[in-house]
Amino acid sequence: MTLLNPLRRGLLALAALAVASPALAAPASKSAADFNREVLPILSENCFQCHGPDEKAREAKLRLDTKEGLFRAKSPVVIPGKSSQSELFKRLTTKNADEVMPPPKSKKTLTPAQIETMRWWIDSGANYATHWAFTPPVRPPVPTIRNSQFAIRNSLDNIILARLEKDGLRPSPEAPRETLLRRVTLDLTGLPPTPAEVDAFLADKSPKAYEAVVDRLLASPRYGERMVWEWLDAARYADSNGYQGDQERTMWPWRDWAVKAFNDNLPYDQFTLWQLAGDLLPDATRDQKLATGFVRNHMINGEGGRIAEENRIEYLFEQAETVGTVWLAATMNCTRCHDHKFDAYTMRDYYGLVAFFNQTAITGGGGSPQTAPVLDFTTPEQTAKLKQLSDDVKRIGEAVDTLELTVFPRPEGKPSADTADAKTFPAEAFAALKQKGAARNLTQLRSLAKFHGTKEPQDYGKALTDLVKAMETRDDLNKSIPRVMVMEDMAKPRDTFMLVRGTYNKLGDKTTAAFPAALLPNSKLSPTNRLDLARWLVSPENPLTARVTVNRFWQQLFGTGLVKTSEDFGVQGEKPSHPELLDWLATEFVRTGWDVKQLVRTLVTSATYRQSSKDAPIAAEVRRRTGSDTLYQLDPENRLLARGPRYRMPSWMLRDQALATSGLLVEKLGGPAVKTYQPSGIWEDATFGNKKYVQDHGDALYRRSVYVFWRRIVGPTVFFDVATRQNCAVKSPRTNTPLHALATLNDITYVEAARALAERVLQPAGEADTARLTHAFRLVTARKPSGGEQQILTASLTRFRAQFASDPEAAAKLLTVGESKRNAQLPAPEHAAWTSLALLLLNLDEAVTKE
Repeated sequence: MTLLNPLRRGLLALAALAVASPALAAPASKSAADFNREVLPILSENCFQCHGPDEKAREAKLRLDTKEGLFRAKSPVVIPGKSSQSELFKRLTTKNADEVMPPPKSKKTLTPAQIETMRWWIDSGANYATHWAFTPPVRPPVPTIRNSQFAIRNSLDNIILARLEKDGLRPSPEAPRETLLRRVTLDLTGLPPTPAEVDAFLADKSPKAYEAVVDRLLASPRYGERMVWEWLDAARYADSNGYQGDQERTMWPWRDWAVKAFNDNLPYDQFTLWQLAGDLLPDATRDQKLATGFVRNHMINGEGGRIAEENRIEYLFEQAETVGTVWLAATMNCTRCHDHKFDAYTMRDYYGLVAFFNQTAITGGGGSPQTAPVLDFTTPEQTAKLKQLSDDVKRIGEAVDTLELTVFPRPEGKPSADTADAKTFPAEAFAALKQKGAARNLTQLRSLAKFHGTKEPQDYGKALTDLVKAMETRDDLNKSIPRVMVMEDMAKPRDTFMLVRGTYNKLGDKTTAAFPAALLPNSKLSPTNRLDLARWLVSPENPLTARVTVNRFWQQLFGTGLVKTSEDFGVQGEKPSHPELLDWLATEFVRTGWDVKQLVRTLVTSATYRQSSKDAPIAAEVRRRTGSDTLYQLDPENRLLARGPRYRMPSWMLRDQALATSGLLVEKLGGPAVKTYQPSGIWEDATFGNKKYVQDHGDALYRRSVYVFWRRIVGPTVFFDVATRQNCAVKSPRTNTPLHALATLNDITYVEAARALAERVLQPAGEADTARLTHAFRLVTARKPSGGEQQILTASLTRFRAQFASDPEAAAKLLTVGESKRNAQLPAPEHAAWTSLALLLLNLDEAVTKE
């Protein structure tokens, strides 16, 4: 075995790079192979589909995902210490096509490195461990750092630095103060720092100056508006139902509650309880009931021909799967129809989760986005207006009834539909005539008004048209009144059944509410309702919630989670890059009372977070060992965290930054969604003309992105790389393509922001170009431009001036973009030149990147 060690080390390093390591694979030691990190990924990828948790798909009655299956007493497939005698290893290495595993038809093969890993694992004792995510986190000891020169701000840094020391790497120096301030301000508020805030930070020489900034940002109302964005993605929050009908909904009070919850630092365990079961808490408050709107944020299918019960079951599926994703990082949708192919989740586990949500009176019928139970947020003014409009409908309806006595002569008490003339009308118009005027279905009434048209008597046609308009006005107001869908269980429990292949009307075994058995192997809990579920999710018995949650906050601040697959902590997901750090953060989160602000503060005050994001050369020994010359070459995704986070800012943050730097931003908290600039025809094309986009005006155009109206079937066009909000999403895509510039260089929002930014720096009369350039540059990047950058910007400004001096019409046209009024005292060519320069600044790589 000694002769194999050099080969084994090389092969295991390659395997670690391909399977487990995020960046740098240290040479393997002579110790036993790590089952969770090295062996389980190989078994999961190549064996579990046929020999895993799914009993119905299991072949040869062989199970390799459990200790009992691997080491079964009768015909063991693994004999510890004896790979040559272990049937598993024989099947991996045989040349016999009828016996080799995985079978050729599976199109799966093990690499030589993976085969060597399996050999070493068996020969070194075939140690076994439960999947890491299914074991409760244990607070690890904080490692001691040998190099005393390394800056350590908290225990998080010890764990990161210990790993870097092991790999022969050094952390990067702290980022420049302007860069660090911009980074943390964007991360905690979603907005850039002002020049005054930069100056104050640079002038504060106290050792706790940075910590003071962090505390100020955590206390800002802007904090909640920034932090809620990822939660809205996870909660699939939108302002419409989705599907073809895509009716508007009024769930925005729930969105405002979520913003407030972050600002108030509602402990995460309470944040969980309120949203899943606030209505079931003793003496539940209005806010606790409102919080359960989280569960009702799903899409609603109101398309014609849909079966109500099928809809209802789909809603239950979506609710259960959202809980699985958000709190367990479990791919529960795999178990709708069968046991999970890779993880120890069963079909019974899935319907045990469904049963928690199966107790509301919701039928699935219709497409109303205000289906009871709801919380009504009608104001006294709206109540008065609604009564007035209802009275108008009644008055005009009575006038229609009176006219129809002449238009459709008939015996007293008979409906208009009983006359011979009425029977010649189209079906919908005829159906309208069966009712009194004010009681008619609006669709049928429109048909009647259209069919009658301008026929005699014309006063009857006018009355029908007036009635249609009055009903539309009343109904539009009624739909706009906030009524938030919330949760409320029925008094009599509803039975839950497992469904054959997930089909709504194919009932299988009856089941009851239950937690996933694999996560509670010895539990004696007897869950009955959503409150039990919520309490279990944040209980010490649950090994996942704390880990999953801190991982998403890490992802939010560092760009990538410690577990890259933040949506999947199962055996097919990626293993933690720093498992000890993940467990330390999880246990610290619980120890501090699920304090979100404290967790965020720990992350952003760490030396790890405060590092420069610039690339740097690495030690000669590491270069020889890895073939890399710099940190970026060695670790392009920065999984080892030897430098600070640097990645493309999300599009919603780019919009908010543009509005803030220009001075256009309206910092108003909460309220109904706003409709900002959007190309014409987008809604109409997506809805066959049924939905028409009516843009708002005034302050509404300059509200923060979190308040922009979100139509599910076609999201706001100003955003890219965002979740669709159709389903739960805990990780948004991030790309960097030239297509982004089509928005950031041409969208009205950015061009108008550039015009306002230009006006902002031109306002102080008599300033030199150098001072104005510096001011504009600082507004966007938080730092002063270098001498070389000043020269480039000055040359660009000169070019823009010449361009617009020779083409005043182009200057005038550019300055008309957007609805905000410009200062007409500024010469148009000069203003246009500075507008083009400001647009250039807003599109700098440094401006669209969190450095």
